[in-house]
Formats: sequence, structure tokens, C-alpha cells
Amino acid sequence: MNNTNMDTFKEEKIVLHRVKFGILLILEIPSIILSLLFLIFFLTHQTVLRVRQNQGLILLLFINFIQVTFDLPMVMHFNRLGHVSPATPAYCTWWTFIEYTLDGISEMLMATISIQRHIFIFRAHMFNNRLYRYLLHHTPLLLCIVYPISFYLTVIVFSSCDGTQWDYNSNVCGFANCYIIYNKILATYDFSMDNGFPIVIIILANVTLLIRVIRQKLRRRGTVSWKKQRRMTVQLLSISLLYFIAWFPNILIGLIQQLLIPTFLIGIQFDYIFDLLYLICLLLPWICLGLFPEFTRWIRKLLFHRNAAHNIVRPRNNLS
Repeated sequence: MNNTNMDTFKEEKIVLHRVKFGILLILEIPSIILSLLFLIFFLTHQTVLRVRQNQGLILLLFINFIQVTFDLPMVMHFNRLGHVSPATPAYCTWWTFIEYTLDGISEMLMATISIQRHIFIFRAHMFNNRLYRYLLHHTPLLLCIVYPISFYLTVIVFSSCDGTQWDYNSNVCGFANCYIIYNKILATYDFSMDNGFPIVIIILANVTLLIRVIRQKLRRRGTVSWKKQRRMTVQLLSISLLYFIAWFPNILIGLIQQLLIPTFLIGIQFDYIFDLLYLICLLLPWICLGLFPEFTRWIRKLLFHRNAAHNIVRPRNNLS
């Protein structure tokens, strides 16, 4: 590549990074505001928090809030500068640990929530039993947090190599973790089991849930209220579609690179495909609006009281 082509390539990269930074900034601010409103709502409405079928979604929104406030700013910082800063192995190690861990927790929580939704709709009485509550509700949610933290601490933080493999000109340091580069078996396991398998569960669980609810409605047995469950089912399908769109291209390309062609679509992957994952943390709060009608009523109530107070103050000011 001659100097002219190199300069053109650098200019295109600079433009691409600036466009990404602008898009992420525009989407991040409303996402943070909405996530904060969700947190305030849950803290001030303990009855909603105590509803068992809400707890998994609330935990997912909390993890999503951590992503959009701690992980995403590092991505935006990279796109603003066009390079990793500080360019040190320690920074890259902890950045990838945070990125992988939060992504893994998010995926596994969504997969668990999708499975548990079947029980809540069709076998809700099972949770009346204390043993089943721990086995089918509390323990799976806890494992979704503990397993990714433990796994990525082991393979990223405690098993780091000399640090020369990091790419400081690529997002998330080129995702150049030691186990991905030097251990194909572990990397393939991570891609397939920690990323691919939860996505398959999310899609299958939500599609089968929709089929089961429709069949129950057609049978007219009355054990499941279609009007009550339709909104929840459609919203969960929307979330599962978001996860599928973000993760499937990344998983497919990653597996091909690990098993067949190491450089397969690597340019497109780093410039565009990886960035699809950030759509999850940016758009998830908006999709969850439909899952918590109490929250939307609370927002309308706040806006109504604010407008009412403003209308009361204005006539008094006019009279004075």
C-alpha cells in the first residue's frame, strides 16, 4: 500500500470513527435517562420489585445500565480518539473482561428469562413450592451472574500473556485476548456455548412461547388470558429479535474464523459487525417500556402533575 492509499485509508477510518461516535452519543443519552428513570421507579415501587416474574427483567435492566454507563463510554472514547487510550496491556485486559462479562451476563439472563416465562404462564403453581423457587428461579438467575464473572476472570485476567498481542488501533483492543489467539478449543467453546447457545435458547424459547399461547387461545380453555399475555409475549419476541440481530452475525463469523478461515470478513467484522452488539444496551430500555405498564403510567402521572402545577402557577403570576 503506497503513501496515497495509506492516507486515504486513515482519513476514511477517522470519518468512520467520528460517525460512530456521533451515533453512539445520540443513542446513549436517552438510554441512560430512561434507564435511570427505570431504576428510580423500581426503588420507589417495591410492589413491582417483589413480583417474581419481574425480577429477572429488572436484573437485566440493571446489567444493561452498567453496560451503557461503564462499558459503552470506553467504546465512545476509542471512537472519539481513533485509538485505544491508555494503550496499555492492563487497560485492554480489564476492558475486554468488562465487555465479555457484561455481554455474557446479558445473554444468559435473557435466555433464562425466556425459559422461565413458560413456567410463569403455564405452570405458575410450581413457584409456590420453595424448592422449585430456588431451583427454577433464584439459582438460574444467580448462575447467570456468577458464571460469566468466574469464567472471564479465569481466561482473561488470571491467564493473560505477555501483552504484545493487543491492537491499540482497533475497538476493544482488537478483541485480542490470549485464549482467543492461542487456544482455539477454548475460544470455540466460548463462542458456541457462552454466546451461541444462549441465543439459540432465546429464539427457541420465545417462538415456542408464542405458539403455545396461540394454541391455548384457540383451544379456549381459559387457563391462559390471551389479552393479558399477548403484550408480554410480543415484547419478549422483540427483545429476542434484537439479541438475534446483534449476536448471530458475530457468532457465525467468529466460528468460521476459529474453525476454517482466520481472516474471514475481518475488516467488515471490526468496522461494522462488532458494533451491532451495542444496539442491545442502547435499545433494550425502550423495548422494555411495553413490559412494565406501571412504569409508563408513573411517567404519565409525573408529567401530568408537572403540567398541572405549571398551569396553576401561570394564572397566579398573571394576576400579580
